[in-house]
Amino acid sequence: MIQLNVKNETSRLRAVVLGTAESVGPTPKLEDAYDPKSASHIKAGTYPIEADMVREMEAVAAVFKKYDVKVYRPEIIQDYNQIFARDIGFVIDDIFIKANILPDRDGEIEAIKYVLDQISPDKIIQFPEEAHVEGGDVMPWGDYILVGTYREDDYADYITARTNMAAVKHLEETFPNKTVKSFNLRKSNTVARDNALHLDCCFQPIGTDKCIIHKEGFLEEEEYQWLVDFFGKENCFHITKDEMYHMNSNVFSISEKVIISERNFTRLNARLREQGFTVEEVPYAEIAKQEGLLRCSTMPLIRD
Repeated sequence: MIQLNVKNETSRLRAVVLGTAESVGPTPKLEDAYDPKSASHIKAGTYPIEADMVREMEAVAAVFKKYDVKVYRPEIIQDYNQIFARDIGFVIDDIFIKANILPDRDGEIEAIKYVLDQISPDKIIQFPEEAHVEGGDVMPWGDYILVGTYREDDYADYITARTNMAAVKHLEETFPNKTVKSFNLRKSNTVARDNALHLDCCFQPIGTDKCIIHKEGFLEEEEYQWLVDFFGKENCFHITKDEMYHMNSNVFSISEKVIISERNFTRLNARLREQGFTVEEVPYAEIAKQEGLLRCSTMPLIRD
């Protein structure tokens, strides 16, 4: 049996689900794109090809092997995008929460059924259908659960709005001992540089007391300010709109000291090393074209 344990974003990783790019299928039609970044690459003829994405994900698998992390991969579904494992579920403490994601993606959770079968059934929950939630928006951080959402009245108009306030409410009910803090994110169906698809596209904690953050990803100045005050201004690495577009906040922590990052994030990686982090650089620029990166394609199951 798998004894789930995830209390934060950075404790030493022991077991993880890493998505797969195998049999990812043909380039989607423009009208089938889930986000503006994918759409722009479909239009430009630069949408990533399977062989490149498989190679990128294998580089991450190799880093996990180096650090002795147990890695689970989804079973392959023919012609189906299974890269972004973070969207389909997430662990808080010892509870696995099945995400309510876009209906077209329902098959993804089936592909990790062999993993879920190793988890005690009373530790797996699913929110009701009206509570939309994806793992990219949910970050356990000690006594807090930080959640990206979209509170505006036009929620239904945005395919990029993935987690709603009903889900925030269910998180509060499921984890009464934690403070659930939600953040209203900026959404755009058409302009990738104006779209924070998930919270981890504009913010992520690293180490024990630091974070990467992009101010314009937040619609409410005071909510952005809350994070800056919480971590301390000197501990916040602010990224530009361009860096957000390239997913600089979407790195992944193996431990409080070791971070997997994209090799082209020169400013970020230099800063992390200055601050004493070990940075494991991998190529992930092709996967980034689908508006997701390292955190999006990993689902931690056990951290120390």
